Amino acid sequence: MSAQSKNIDYDDLQDMVASNDAGGRTPKGFAKKLIVVTAILWSVFQLYYTSPASFWLQEVLTQANINLNVVVDDTKARSIHLAFALFLAYLSFPAFAFSPKHRIPVQDWIFAIVGAFLGAYYLFFYEGLVTRFGAPNLQDIIAGCVGILLLLEATRRSLGLPLVIIAVIFLLYNYFGQFLPTDWIISHRSGSLAQIINQQWITTEGVFGVALGVSTKYVFLFVLFGALLDKAGAGNYFIKTAFAYLGHLKGGPGKAAVVSSALTGLVSGSSIANVVTTGTFTIPMMKRVGLSAEKAGAIEVASSVNGQIMPPVMGAAAFLMIEYVNMPYSQLITHAFLPAFISYIALVYIVHLEACKMGLKGLPRTDPANPILVTLMRALVTFLAICVLYFALDLGLGWIKNVAPDYSFVIVLTLLSAVYLLLIRRVAHFPDLEPDDPEKEMVTLPSVKPTVNAGLHYLLPVVVLMWCLMIERMSPGLSAFWGTMVLGTILITQRPLLSFFRGETASKFTLAKQGLQELIDGLETGARNMIGIGIATATAGIIVGSVSLTGFGVQLASIIEMLSMGNILLMLILVAIFSLILGMGLPTTANYIVVSSLMALVIIEVGKQNGLIVPLIAVHLFVFYFGIMADVTPPVGLASFAAAAISGGSPIRTGVEAFYYSLRTAILPFLFIFNTDLLLIDVSWAKGIFVLLTAIIGIFAFTAATMGWFFTKNKWWESAVLVLAAFLLFRPGFVMDRISPTAYSIEPIHFAQEIAKTPVGQKLMLKVAGINPYGKAVEFYSQLEVPEGDSGEARLNALGLTLLDTGEKIEVNGTETAKIIIDNVTIDSPAAKAGLNWDQTLLDVSLPKVSLPKELMFIPALLMIVGIAWNQRRRRESV
Repeated sequence: MSAQSKNIDYDDLQDMVASNDAGGRTPKGFAKKLIVVTAILWSVFQLYYTSPASFWLQEVLTQANINLNVVVDDTKARSIHLAFALFLAYLSFPAFAFSPKHRIPVQDWIFAIVGAFLGAYYLFFYEGLVTRFGAPNLQDIIAGCVGILLLLEATRRSLGLPLVIIAVIFLLYNYFGQFLPTDWIISHRSGSLAQIINQQWITTEGVFGVALGVSTKYVFLFVLFGALLDKAGAGNYFIKTAFAYLGHLKGGPGKAAVVSSALTGLVSGSSIANVVTTGTFTIPMMKRVGLSAEKAGAIEVASSVNGQIMPPVMGAAAFLMIEYVNMPYSQLITHAFLPAFISYIALVYIVHLEACKMGLKGLPRTDPANPILVTLMRALVTFLAICVLYFALDLGLGWIKNVAPDYSFVIVLTLLSAVYLLLIRRVAHFPDLEPDDPEKEMVTLPSVKPTVNAGLHYLLPVVVLMWCLMIERMSPGLSAFWGTMVLGTILITQRPLLSFFRGETASKFTLAKQGLQELIDGLETGARNMIGIGIATATAGIIVGSVSLTGFGVQLASIIEMLSMGNILLMLILVAIFSLILGMGLPTTANYIVVSSLMALVIIEVGKQNGLIVPLIAVHLFVFYFGIMADVTPPVGLASFAAAAISGGSPIRTGVEAFYYSLRTAILPFLFIFNTDLLLIDVSWAKGIFVLLTAIIGIFAFTAATMGWFFTKNKWWESAVLVLAAFLLFRPGFVMDRISPTAYSIEPIHFAQEIAKTPVGQKLMLKVAGINPYGKAVEFYSQLEVPEGDSGEARLNALGLTLLDTGEKIEVNGTETAKIIIDNVTIDSPAAKAGLNWDQTLLDVSLPKVSLPKELMFIPALLMIVGIAWNQRRRRESV
């Protein structure tokens, strides 16, 4: 490819990112300054809203007897957030491809001002809205109608048509569904204009709902953190470090691309931006060592999209999940970590197998090669040093809080400053990393030691962020605030301090001013990157509000149950397909909101009716994984088009190849639905490590089977055996439950007698018949944990259950048995939370029994893998 065509492609890529993330319009003069100032003000407001500063200031004003409220409540903050997003959307995004890009038409000024006013409607009319809650007046209805239309137009401009079409369909269904015949499964009776506007624009159940609240409270600060981290130079540091460590291996640039995309994805909210940020550097390198344009692009796409499932940010979906699943953030990312990690491990292995199949080598390295034992010892020493440092910090900070609670903040700040100065002093001994140049080919790899040491201080804000999240258990927003504060300090001071420690004569004030300008640019970039996310979460709120008002989620569950005919696996496949379709063309946050609102309830409801009861986090991760697969899958896979623009390959073939590479991501949700050990739910540390090791071996076996290569080319039966071994490692209970069942069934009349013998803490399953909230007769399963109690009756009381023998007989599975009904359920008891209610009939009781451990199935699985490995190595050596 010529340099000229490369320049054209690179410029097109930047336009693609700009049009997707920050708007494609570049006006001059006053308009440009207004956009920049507004974006910076938005970032400043979000920092103020998330920080403890407003509470400190309020306390000072109260002590001074000044009656002024400076704390912004959540509802008003959402309104201000949407007002900023709508104003910037109309100024930054042209209406059409042929619309002027260097000036703002009059109608866009009008739309921006009216949109900002209506977005801030809560702010201007808060008192009136509170007093007439649930009964909007004519002004509210007009404001809501115009506001929704302007929001949908802003969505079309910033995100394209897919989300607009879905939102419009739900609004039309919300209104016209009331006119459908009552015997239709999707009919409802909640569709007046006043009801819709009240739900969507006046209450916090629609546009101003949980999704926009999460965008306001959490997502903005993490997007800002990522923008500032990139401005500081951390993105370049991550890429160069990955290449320095991995570039010399077989297919090394591909492996480095996977790792650098994973690191970038830690704080990135856009798979397209991830592709362009790392791909402009990694894809040419992959092509240089022999990978085809499509394979190079596919590796970058698969690894960049995987960044959206990688904790701690997960494309900002993690913060939505903590609200929807009602789970602490630290617990959520613990559950999400293992599937994401083994997915990346598998992708590195895919690159390795491709390199083996094609006979590829890595790039020439600068450093002499270390023996593998030395490398492992260094890794072990580093790990132990990190562990020691962690425990020292944990104990030290705890001691400081106990000894000097009033001065702990100042002491910690002083210690953090000292660590920063020591890191900068270390960094000053090494040359600065050169910025990425997509036009310049890398002939040899960067040296490991100077590369790693040139950006050690970039790890400090990430460590502060993770420490606040995981150890201090602060809210995600407050954690991101403190991480951003540290990052802002680094941006302003890193150049003057490096110059000082290097003994340079350059003006320290000029260098600090340059850093301050980068900080201001980062505030602008972070806000402009949030335009699409803010608009997306508000528009997705329309869908959530419609589903909530009409009960469509339960109706959709009935439709999918009918299509799947009660087959759990077929139901999950249908949900996966629907999630894939719904996610096409949507950014990650909107993607998750849509698929979780529509599809998560389907798995829960249909699963309950067919004996599949899994934790809510597993359900949400399932639909999320398939939703983001839409960024890969043709014909709408936007990330594939971005990668193809860099590689010069076919977008469709790149997407197909990336989907093939992503098969291991596609099977993981099915596996952790049936085996929640993969989500580290209710597992000890020891078992967690065991699950990690077996999962890695299992994903290696599955990857080798699907790639047709292990130590050499697979024979068909070897691939089949590897798939079987992987299945046994991931789903050992499938076979073991048939050899040694984990539960036994009893007639409901013996429930009290048998539960008295069951160990406390074990799970039991009830099958009941009753009426759902919509008046339909259903049979479903309910899972309970055996409580403490001296007798069976005491344990039933602890569950909140009162049973009654009616004296009648009913037929269950062809057998006549006594009819036992639930006579009463205590409010807020375990039974009530499990969905049990009075007048439901108990059909079956399943209690746990002593059985062989399912992990015994790992033995034949490992023997199969070892046997295939031995056979292939013997065959390879005989050639």
